[in-house]
Amino acid sequence: MKKFFLFSIAIILSKFLIAQDTTINGISYPKPVNFTAQQNQENMMKQLGITSLRPGPSGNELAPNHANYDTTKADPCPKLPEILTTKNGKKVTTPEMWWKVRRPEIVEDYEREVYGRIPKNIPEVKWTVKVTDREFIRRGFIPVIAKEIVGHVDNSAYPLINVDIKMMLVIPMNVKGPVPVLMMFGQPSFPSPAQPSNDDMEILNATFKEMMIKANPEVKKIFDKYPAYSPITKTTINFFAPQTGEASPTEQLLAAGWGYCTIDPNSIQADNGDGLTKGIIGLINKGQPRKPDDWGALRAWSWGAARALDYLETDSLVDAKKVGIEGVSRYGKAALVTLAFEPRFATALVGSPGKGGATLLRRNFGEAVESLTGGEFYWMAGNFLKYGAEKSKFGKMTGCDLPVDSHELIALCAPRPMFLSYGIPAKGDANWLDHRGSFKAIVAAGVAYKLLGAKDLGVGNDYMQEYMPPVNVGLLDGQLAWRQHDGGHTDAPNFKYFISWANKNLNYEKKSR
Repeated sequence: MKKFFLFSIAIILSKFLIAQDTTINGISYPKPVNFTAQQNQENMMKQLGITSLRPGPSGNELAPNHANYDTTKADPCPKLPEILTTKNGKKVTTPEMWWKVRRPEIVEDYEREVYGRIPKNIPEVKWTVKVTDREFIRRGFIPVIAKEIVGHVDNSAYPLINVDIKMMLVIPMNVKGPVPVLMMFGQPSFPSPAQPSNDDMEILNATFKEMMIKANPEVKKIFDKYPAYSPITKTTINFFAPQTGEASPTEQLLAAGWGYCTIDPNSIQADNGDGLTKGIIGLINKGQPRKPDDWGALRAWSWGAARALDYLETDSLVDAKKVGIEGVSRYGKAALVTLAFEPRFATALVGSPGKGGATLLRRNFGEAVESLTGGEFYWMAGNFLKYGAEKSKFGKMTGCDLPVDSHELIALCAPRPMFLSYGIPAKGDANWLDHRGSFKAIVAAGVAYKLLGAKDLGVGNDYMQEYMPPVNVGLLDGQLAWRQHDGGHTDAPNFKYFISWANKNLNYEKKSR
């Protein structure tokens, strides 16, 4: 009774908040709603007529409500939706049927029920190069140009929310361009910021000393006591020191003649449920709560990546026909969603994506649909909550009621090359991710690749019979690729395999200047 009372108060409060307006320059705008994640979730439950959701399992295998790791219970509904059968029961036998009939059906189901729709009235993004820095990467002695770039989303229709997309583009200058680029979800930073010359350092130190003395005259006594001291020093790099360990993924890309671009997903849409009335989703909704088929964070991040590609298409140093997308974990989900829905991306390296990415949603192993409808609901469309509903106006629904599953998400990428990467549980790439569920999905997706004249993994497409190859044994001969490395929750050990595989599939060969 108390829970129902609090729920009612939250709804009444939400109506009050939504009704307020803010005036700027004589124009009235609806006041942005400052919902918590719980309030956003409860608001969506009310819109859908859901009174209770099933709780997600615990990732702690010792907890009473731990996730299922019994393989005999992992497939409650083993038969997957057929990729090559239309909704009216016709078999898809030609590429034309795929592009004109079946693929649009799958896209519609995904947009309505799983990831949400990109709004039609979405504003333009204006990209500005904020800083251009000529740098030198120590390993490999590679000269690069690094550009800090900001994409401002036009918010003239609702100036109460500002969205500035942050990214960093790094291009090797010892290679004849334009070059392919791997866009990566992560935190942008300059790889090796250029240092001032000794003469410039003297000017900086002299000016800094003057400022300090002006602020506190007693500081002069200290400088007089230590006349050779310089308060500002630059980083000293020994380019001839021996290099140990494997090169970082970005260094491997640069050495192979690739550029890379790091885009900050949180500058597009916050990675939490509190942010659904903020970021790009909040901007489009004028600060108001979502409707059931509105997009979630995964689709918003993929939209931001596509807008970044808009900029890359204008940069003469970049081969915009050879731009890939990469991410790990939740950003692995976003990378797969990006390749599936944004046709201009040429390839993807998808690292440990789990549920909501490559792992079958119908599977009951580790992370569950209820995990996504619970604390991670903001990644998905509002309608996705229905599949975690225990009590509602439409009854009870589970992942088995979904009209689509992740094998079809992978199929939407066809015939473009997609590399699926995982580590091992012993090193931290947890059982929670259900590696086997992703392998089933990529096996099943192969029929779409073969229909379009591409190569799949090179094994059969019977997802109930095919088993994962041993760790460190890759299936890399087709446009679909799989490799489970012996590391943890990262795709770094697979970068060298991805680069050579992508070069082959994109027909790229590094040419030095």
